[in-house]
Amino acid sequence: MGIFHEGGDPPPGEAAPEARATAIDLRLAARLAGLRRERGLSLEELAAASGISRATLSRLERGDTSPTASLLGRLCTVYGRPMSRLLAEVEADPARLVRRDDQSVWVDPETGFRRRSVSPPAHGFLAELVAGELPAGASIAYAAPPVGGLEHHLWMLEGLLDLTLDGATHRLRPGDALRYHLSGPSRFASPGPAEARYLIALCRP
Repeated sequence: MGIFHEGGDPPPGEAAPEARATAIDLRLAARLAGLRRERGLSLEELAAASGISRATLSRLERGDTSPTASLLGRLCTVYGRPMSRLLAEVEADPARLVRRDDQSVWVDPETGFRRRSVSPPAHGFLAELVAGELPAGASIAYAAPPVGGLEHHLWMLEGLLDLTLDGATHRLRPGDALRYHLSGPSRFASPGPAEARYLIALCRP
């Protein structure tokens, strides 16, 4: 990810400076700042490790910007935790029964991707369940997994999804299931004409 130049557009995956932070963004900002301090990293060191500009990291930790899925993916890789676990760390520990209205939803400001934590990470459980909604024409790419060998079971609900894993693309249609261990780069693309809706069960290695 390149450096943001004042007066221009931010590079792909970085949040625009005028984006307004939501309540979850502010909690994320505090948690990300805490993770960096726990590891004894300066902003310059984190910028070098993540490929995210120091200016963007600073704005993110202050809660001045809304983080994108791409940006969070890079930070999760540095911190060695799935995005779902990072998001769960800023929420209360969920009950055994998670009502729909209590399931947290995070929206990527860059692509409109909606991520619902159906069965979020919790103490004593290795697996979790996530629902994704990717608008037609949108795509999200991750350079590396946050945790090597993370087990995924994806079940396609509606629309079409092109999922690229280590250079191989799988076209998924409603009812299709794909299981894999995430070990390299990945890309989720919704070719349309409708949005892609799917469920992913994740299990830590």
